[in-house]
Amino acid sequence: MAKFAFIGAGSFGFTRGLVKDILSFDAFKDATIALMDINDERLAYITRAVEKIIKAGNYAAKVVSTKSRAEALAGADGVLCTILNGDVDVWRYDIEIPKEFGVDINVGDTRGPSGIFRALRTIPVMLDICKDIEKYCPNATFLNYTNPMAMLCRAMQSKFPKLRISGLCHSVQGTAEMLAKWIGADPGDISFTCAGINHQAFYLDYRWKGVDAYPRIREALKDPKVYNEEIVRNEMYLLLDYYPTESSGHNSEYNAWFRKRPDLIEKFCIPGTGWNPGAYAYILKEYENRKGTWKKDWDEWLANPEVDLKRGHEYAAYIFNAVFGDKTLFKFNGNVLNKGFIDNLPQDACVEVPVLASPHGLEAIKVGKLPNQLAALVHTSAICEELAVDGSLTGDPRKVYQAIAFDPLTSAVLGIHEIKDMTEKMLLRNKDYLPQFSTYTVGK
Repeated sequence: MAKFAFIGAGSFGFTRGLVKDILSFDAFKDATIALMDINDERLAYITRAVEKIIKAGNYAAKVVSTKSRAEALAGADGVLCTILNGDVDVWRYDIEIPKEFGVDINVGDTRGPSGIFRALRTIPVMLDICKDIEKYCPNATFLNYTNPMAMLCRAMQSKFPKLRISGLCHSVQGTAEMLAKWIGADPGDISFTCAGINHQAFYLDYRWKGVDAYPRIREALKDPKVYNEEIVRNEMYLLLDYYPTESSGHNSEYNAWFRKRPDLIEKFCIPGTGWNPGAYAYILKEYENRKGTWKKDWDEWLANPEVDLKRGHEYAAYIFNAVFGDKTLFKFNGNVLNKGFIDNLPQDACVEVPVLASPHGLEAIKVGKLPNQLAALVHTSAICEELAVDGSLTGDPRKVYQAIAFDPLTSAVLGIHEIKDMTEKMLLRNKDYLPQFSTYTVGK
């Protein structure tokens, strides 16, 4: 009987979907699902949701609902993390303070000033989770879904090298399916090699029935409907010759090409094109709207007698099944320390590469060199992430300042002194969530 611990189980959408996926495997139908969250109300809701899934599938699984991380982790075979350290009233300033200085943010959960401060708040909590895993379930497979993925995984994997840790992002398989749709292919006939860093990875090879499909993708972009679905990403592909994994809104933040001036935002981040073309504070506004509706949405889902038990496309359950289920090998894209897997990115930086899950664990696969045009873009982001993680682990705010100063979008918009002032304002605003820092100034 396997045990799965969900840390931050109150993330309703993720937990509900991942539980459904796990229980769909024969090896896990009698599993123990341990739900842990610090919010009583959310914990109660997700417990009812998991009980509903178990009943609908007639599974022999059982639920443990707890606010104790130790209780949830004790003896766990698989651990999933979907935490958020600080509610919207905390992380809204990650978006709003940069805007005061002229840096326009769309999502702000990955890199740049907003992503870096989310990392600074979250790294201490993630390291505490790793300490508990080391104590209560040291042989568990730990899969992280919390952003900013690369910086969190870099901190955890460097401080806890003996733990089996990887980070997952559904943008890889999601974009592969989107491209398949554009060229009229069955996703089951698509194969690819994808590598880079989280939210800035590229399909180095994308094939339909073994044949290079990039010419078909380029042809598909001539259709205005297809082009307008992902304008930023499509422009990046037309420049770089390789397609990026993450949405247009996200990608508009990660370089200096699309958000440094209002006219560029108006040109490339067009409302009504795609699910997230890049509007300012998109996710912040979504969260604000949900604050008044989430209970109603959950009540409606719980009241609906129908439950879709079909397995989704998230990687986590397949990975667990490969490692300690029926042991069917599974290849996925995961976040790992760069131990020679990508030759022209910094060694020990967190990279997103193909990984093989098996009873032997999680084994990353060497990719080699990224094309130079990709390396030029990705290397800068990777170095910024290295500086930010180093700043968090050492409590050095100057490293944070340097990380933000080299962020492509920030450096395209602001001068050095403006970046310094913005960084210090953000440090001061977040001081209650930054126990690793003894000062909130960055020096001369």
